[in-house]
Amino acid sequence: MVCEKTAAMPPPSDIVKVAIEWPGANAQLMEIDQKKPLSSIIREVCDGWSLSGSEQFALRYADGPQLYITEQSRSEIKNGTILRLAISPARAARQLLDRIQSHGIDARLEALKELAKLSADPTFATEFISMEGIGTLARLVESGTHFGEMLAFTLTAFLELMDHGIVSWDLISLSFIKQIAGYVNQPMVDVSILQRSLAILESMVLNSHSLYHRVAQEITVGQLIGHLSNQEIQTYAIALINALFLKAPEDRRQEEHTNPLDQRLTEMASTLAQKHLRSIILNHVIRGNRPIKAEMAHQLYVLQVLTFNLLEERMMTKMDPSDQAQRDIIFELRRIAFDGENDPSGTEKRKAMYTKDYKMLGFTNHVNPAMDFTQTPPGMLALDNMLYLAKLHQDTYIRIVLENSSREDKHECPFGRCAIELTRMLCEILQVGELPNEGCNDYHPMFFTHDRAWEEFFCVCIQLLNKTWKEMRATAEDFNKVMQVVREQITRALAMKPSSLDQLKGKLRGLSYSEILRLRQSERMSQDDFQSPPIIELRERIQPEILELIKQQRLNRLCEGSCFRKLGNRRRQEKFWFCRLSLNHKVLHYGDLDESPQGEVPFELLTDKIPVSDIKSVVTGKDCPHMKEKSALKQNKEVLEQAFSILYDPDENLNFVAPNKYEYCIWTDGLCALLGREMGSDLTRSDLDTLISMEMKLRLLDLENITIPEAPPPVPKEPSTYNFTYNYG
Repeated sequence: MVCEKTAAMPPPSDIVKVAIEWPGANAQLMEIDQKKPLSSIIREVCDGWSLSGSEQFALRYADGPQLYITEQSRSEIKNGTILRLAISPARAARQLLDRIQSHGIDARLEALKELAKLSADPTFATEFISMEGIGTLARLVESGTHFGEMLAFTLTAFLELMDHGIVSWDLISLSFIKQIAGYVNQPMVDVSILQRSLAILESMVLNSHSLYHRVAQEITVGQLIGHLSNQEIQTYAIALINALFLKAPEDRRQEEHTNPLDQRLTEMASTLAQKHLRSIILNHVIRGNRPIKAEMAHQLYVLQVLTFNLLEERMMTKMDPSDQAQRDIIFELRRIAFDGENDPSGTEKRKAMYTKDYKMLGFTNHVNPAMDFTQTPPGMLALDNMLYLAKLHQDTYIRIVLENSSREDKHECPFGRCAIELTRMLCEILQVGELPNEGCNDYHPMFFTHDRAWEEFFCVCIQLLNKTWKEMRATAEDFNKVMQVVREQITRALAMKPSSLDQLKGKLRGLSYSEILRLRQSERMSQDDFQSPPIIELRERIQPEILELIKQQRLNRLCEGSCFRKLGNRRRQEKFWFCRLSLNHKVLHYGDLDESPQGEVPFELLTDKIPVSDIKSVVTGKDCPHMKEKSALKQNKEVLEQAFSILYDPDENLNFVAPNKYEYCIWTDGLCALLGREMGSDLTRSDLDTLISMEMKLRLLDLENITIPEAPPPVPKEPSTYNFTYNYG
């Protein structure tokens, strides 16, 4: 028996089956040929109902926005769509324009109501605007004779028509602006009128450079603050505040000669920063009894960005080392930290003491710390943050400075350098100086809970940085690594959307360095599903290949060689020596150098050598022969952690102190690989995890979003008969 399956022929792609309605008549079921002109289709529909003058009609959607169908939009018609025969856009526009100018109040109200609905249609709007319809609506508003619903529908229609961008906002008259602003400033105005008036003013400010000045003269931010307590209009009020502030900096850049505008911007910045605005938004919006919708969340985000953008000027201002007023701020930081010490009388003694203090404060340039603030960003903003901490949180500031300045184990956290880099990082995280992103709703409630939210945020984060530095037992060479961890701690805490600065502190306390490491490992395990037996098996197969790759990289680095400094040299001029592995991996060549080399050192200059076959073992840390001496034990912990020795025949040793942790890992791994032993450094573990993760992701690309079963699926039963075929035609 042979079974064949024949596919049904699909309908032609240019034929669409629709239903078309007309008031008082039965709907027509039609097949529209998209190749035919739209006018021909409308004529057929009219003929079906015996309607003459088909050019006076058009097709609209029966559901949703009920837009008119044009030659450009007809391709969007789908099978099963319900359409409606209606009078043409031009005819509808003419009729409505006549009716809104009639003397009958009821007829005018109905016409304005219908106009408010139709104005969203771009086809109708084009026709209505071509008949000077916007001018007619503007005159109705300017006359001041419309109130209540009639005025609300008029303003709605006006705003919808203008939003199509067919007419420039610059054509709006001053009397119209004054009338709209009057509705906003009046104490008792209908909510619907107030909403539309605020929306119209916002569009004016955003779409016209010249209208910004006119609106700013009629409306102040202080007047708008009063509307924030009304939940029905607070979104519109904040949107207008944002629009006024968003346009002000651009206008100032374009017209720097206009002093009143500069003053206007300063007043607006002051208004945004004042407690009254912040507390009203916090209590009536963020903590209000209504959930925050997407549009309100976006406006709060925009307000947050614009508020932080007030910091841009200081962020991009370089410090002038010759400016005594600016230098006095640094003197003040020194005075607060080391107030108990009396200044010496001599200028040279004072200069020497200041240099010592600036080093203890953690500045990079000890002689002239003003130079640390010449890079932008963060410029003078970093100094502002440091001064705020020193004055408003003096105990915390003194504790951080003195705690680190008294350490002598290379683990001190440089306050000045950290504060500058932290300020730069916070500017990046909070996008200081960047324009708001359209559609972004990422606002943080805690920034509306304090008058000096930015400065307080910095104070919380600098304490976090100091704590993380200690947890990581970091040195100056680990500075970038610490900053990366701190960035992750801050971004993770912000993602939890703490509602206050105290909540932020609690979130950060839970994100210790050990917790960050645990989260990283957990996310890596979750992402790669390392617990699945097939994945574990794949990892075990891949691991030897990756370890061999790491081994070859380590040996290649040993062949390139490294420079080491000699330990215990008390002369001012440091002595160096160089060591590298032969290309055949059989001999270690080494020799003394007068100075640190800039590139690879030829084998000919390295007079001493050790055959790899003579090496007995590699020891590290306190087990090294040169670390067992009393003088060596006095070396700092960094030297101890980066020391290793080669023990070779007959009872000889070659002692190393790596210049940094990375070189230490490279050399100890490479030497272990030469001896056939396991490479156990932190760097190997990190490289192994990274490379295995990358390799597994590449191999599992085709299995993305597919659950891997614990056991293979069962083999299906055999069919009862094999007498069948399938026709794919």
